[in-house]
Amino acid sequence: QVQFVESGGGSVQAGGSLRLSCAASRDAYARPCMGWIRQAPGKERDVVASIFTRTGVTTYADSVKGRFTISQDNAKNTLYLQMISLTPEDTAKYYCAAASSYFSGGTCSLWSPDFGGWGQGTQVTVSS
Repeated sequence: QVQFVESGGGSVQAGGSLRLSCAASRDAYARPCMGWIRQAPGKERDVVASIFTRTGVTTYADSVKGRFTISQDNAKNTLYLQMISLTPEDTAKYYCAAASSYFSGGTCSLWSPDFGGWGQGTQVTVSS
């Protein structure tokens, strides 16, 4: 069964940092790709970062490149998202999810329909 429990969200001022964690079930962590997805009120879900769990190769949306880092701890079946230089535009609920498909070069997509098994999410609020 694919299950996730996200944590680590909170309220910070612009320029601040947060580290999100996602505890994944064994079935979830066995998927080749995992990702962090965010959704702001009234907006679509966006995949901000994904990781090919077999090799650790990462992919980032342009909006977060250089500021967010996705990582994994295979011993703990846990996914992380380190976020720095946060802006009000990063305000959203953040979810982790898994995908079964991946590109032949060993990278994962940033297309949200590829991902599933949503947890309850963790809210990130950045004030100016």
